Amino acid sequence: MDPSTIIGLLLAFGSVVAMVTLEDANLMALLLPAPMVLVFGATLAVGLAGNTFRDSLKAFKDLPKAFKGKTHKPQDSIDQLIGFAEKARSEGLLSLEEAAASEQDPFLARALQNIADGTDAEDLRILMEDEIDTKMRSDHASAKFFASLGGYAPTIGIIGTVVSLTHVLENLSSPDHLGPMIASAFVATLWGLLSANFIWLPFSSRLKRLSELEIERMTLLMEGMLAVQNGTQPLLLAERLRAMVPAGKPAKAKAAAKGNDGGAGSFESSKAA
Repeated sequence: MDPSTIIGLLLAFGSVVAMVTLEDANLMALLLPAPMVLVFGATLAVGLAGNTFRDSLKAFKDLPKAFKGKTHKPQDSIDQLIGFAEKARSEGLLSLEEAAASEQDPFLARALQNIADGTDAEDLRILMEDEIDTKMRSDHASAKFFASLGGYAPTIGIIGTVVSLTHVLENLSSPDHLGPMIASAFVATLWGLLSANFIWLPFSSRLKRLSELEIERMTLLMEGMLAVQNGTQPLLLAERLRAMVPAGKPAKAKAAAKGNDGGAGSFESSKAA
């Protein structure tokens, strides 16, 4: 579990509480039910109106990923693929059917089964690319939904402020109450901006980033499985897959690979020669 979302939200709202406290203001003055109901209720309503019901439902089903979404280490995938390559070279491609039965990742399990069944390499690439593309479009819809909420919330907050100020103008005969009423009117704007920048937009960015990392992992697995099907040498496969990992991530991977296969150093030196 990556705690960055929880830590970030706690720090963001904690900063607001700290500011209110340092200003010697009353925190409860910001927790007014009426503007909060308008901002959160209307934001969700127009978000639903601007998307299909299915997309909206899926977005909220995906929301827990923003808090407990797992990120995979590239080296773990590389090590797994090297193991498949070694198994395929020593026991044949048909032996991957056994690995497919015990594999928990459905994407990888289907690839292993297709290889064991003798699926053509080009057909296998098309199948895996289509699955990656479907995953990308599905995740994009969820991230887009929360991004739309982040766009609606500030405007809805302004609407709430306008409604409240209209009520203020109706009570100009009571000047003693104008100050608190005007302050309450701007609470709607506050919650519109707060919810957009502290909740909806971070959720959208988080889901989008988790999707990008998962797509990168699936692409790595796809290229690795196609290389396994092609009979690529495990050491060469390791070098190729590490080259696909963004800079900054493979440092630990190289050290681990040298420790695992023992011959990486000599292999690289022989290539240089």
